[in-house]
Amino acid sequence: MAIKTVHLSIKGKVQGVWYRAWTRETALELNLNGWVRNRSDRSVEALVSGEQDLVAQLIEKCWSGPKAARVDNIIITDTDEEAPAGFRQEPTL
Repeated sequence: MAIKTVHLSIKGKVQGVWYRAWTRETALELNLNGWVRNRSDRSVEALVSGEQDLVAQLIEKCWSGPKAARVDNIIITDTDEEAPAGFRQEPTL
């Protein structure tokens, strides 16, 4: 199975609604690697790596996110950046 790594920029009402924790939990359930963090512009940013179909599943789930979230847009960029093993929540940047 092909490994895919993407950078996500998630816009909308995605801070203060447990979006990072939800993303981490969902990514771990899908056995993906990477990280998620808030950005000072009120967006959420993530680096996600794993089997291509599982990365696609996470992206699809990110459109809904946790109950209180409202996602307006997800910018998806392929990257060669190496993702850390496991999936962690990083400090705001």
